[in-house]
Amino acid sequence: MTQTHWLGTRVQKCPFDLWVYQEILHEIRPDLIVETGTADGGSALYLASMCDILDRGRVISIDIEPRAGRPAHDRITYLTGSSVEPSIVEQVRVEAEAAEGVIVVLDSDHAMGHVLAEMRTYGPMVTAGSYMIVEDTNVNGHPVYPYHGPGPKEAVDAFLAETSEFATDLDCEKFYLTFNPSGYLKKRGAASGSSASA
Repeated sequence: MTQTHWLGTRVQKCPFDLWVYQEILHEIRPDLIVETGTADGGSALYLASMCDILDRGRVISIDIEPRAGRPAHDRITYLTGSSVEPSIVEQVRVEAEAAEGVIVVLDSDHAMGHVLAEMRTYGPMVTAGSYMIVEDTNVNGHPVYPYHGPGPKEAVDAFLAETSEFATDLDCEKFYLTFNPSGYLKKRGAASGSSASA
């Protein structure tokens, strides 16, 4: 997907997943979307564009690498550092506590240990009825890149074994082609008032 672009900026996601993202955003109408793994900023721009359409929400995108040329947008805040670095986590936590609806998208380092640490860190910030989306659970032979080693899918399995707060939403895989099989995790409980009344 290296040649897929949103408004001229490369976005390294399956278009079918992007369609599901807009359905989730329309349902939840979040105040805050937290994205780990910015790369060129295409997915952050896509999410901010959807927020523009909904007239609600903003994006915090986190990456260890500052990169020139990322798209500027009033709804996007870029943070530079590890997604599990305490100072970064605290900045996001303050914003999440003030938000009525929070969605988290994890797409940074794909090693199992890192993804699991992210899930444990950001899962509590997700609001009831909303989503934590773990990207690229298709690696390590699920079914691509069989030699990747334990990654996002294994992290999801481990996380779901230690908590009952989230459940896999297989309805998000209705197009059958997804980079995130078993990676759309919905937090149990009623959605926030903002989504229910929208």
